[in-house]
Amino acid sequence: MNRTYELMFIVRPDMVEEDLNKLVSTLESSVASGHGTMKSEVWGKRRLAYKVGKFNDGIFVLLILEGTGAMVHELERRLRVTEPVIKFLTVRTDEELKRLDKIKKIRESRKKASAAPPPAPVAPEAGTEPTPATV
Repeated sequence: MNRTYELMFIVRPDMVEEDLNKLVSTLESSVASGHGTMKSEVWGKRRLAYKVGKFNDGIFVLLILEGTGAMVHELERRLRVTEPVIKFLTVRTDEELKRLDKIKKIRESRKKASAAPPPAPVAPEAGTEPTPATV
């Protein structure tokens, strides 16, 4: 069953751009062999919130994946053994998308219900006397 994942990893700040592109293409070929799709974004060099190993900076890369859990497990295994990768995190995002769609549908149904005109008040019949409750 294909699901949507976001995989963020951080590599050493001294990594050459050519090597980074090679690493991303290796991961992309791994995703393709697992019958998945991948979109990558290199966020560039940023300061880390805390020191990781001996690094204060790192190059951030975001991968948006569609595939199976086994494919993601294989990617994580490759990232663990790749020396320049100092941190990585994978998050499944399809549940969040389902939750947001459900909230959106509820809001739309409430909006439609509130947009409907309120029912008109019932007028008393012409031949009856008004009662104190209807006056």
